[in-house]
Amino acid sequence: PQGARIGTGSARRAVQLRALRLDVEPVEIRGNVDTRVRKVEQGDYDAAVLAIAGLQRLGLEAKAAQIFTVDEMLPAVGQACLAVQVRADDAEAIDLARAVDHAPSRAAAECERAFLARLGAGCLLPVGAYAAYRGRDLHVLAMMAVGDPPRILRAEAIGAASDAEAVGVGIAEALIVQAGAEFIAAAS
Repeated sequence: PQGARIGTGSARRAVQLRALRLDVEPVEIRGNVDTRVRKVEQGDYDAAVLAIAGLQRLGLEAKAAQIFTVDEMLPAVGQACLAVQVRADDAEAIDLARAVDHAPSRAAAECERAFLARLGAGCLLPVGAYAAYRGRDLHVLAMMAVGDPPRILRAEAIGAASDAEAVGVGIAEALIVQAGAEFIAAAS
């Protein structure tokens, strides 16, 4: 509804919500997925923004009233990435990890992580990125919010998987140029 109170624990999601609808009020929400869903059902919030992957994992995807596209709501860097860490001296575990490695997914994750590292933003700055393949090319969408009130800057890049980190750094630099002095103020 008009003026809806929408629960989110993410500044990145909150600024993107406001960009989609100025009339909504993003409100802080805490708890696991079940708790957040219950808070909406009890009327504490009109809605909550949650990752669809989490709802699907719990068999709650039918609770989703709307699923945002990547163009509407960019995810956090590394969203849905899985990493396997093994001991350096465990050859069997290393072989098993290599067997399940998916090079395109790894390149996409490396691109997104290079983007975040170049910004040096950590959790201070609302940023999002999504790297995925279209054919043989790595396509990256990224956003950063700066200023008060927040202004969302967006950039898009295409590159080769072999240049994944450079593509991530390049898209970060494009956003830094767009932000100018606002980036320095927001990142400090």
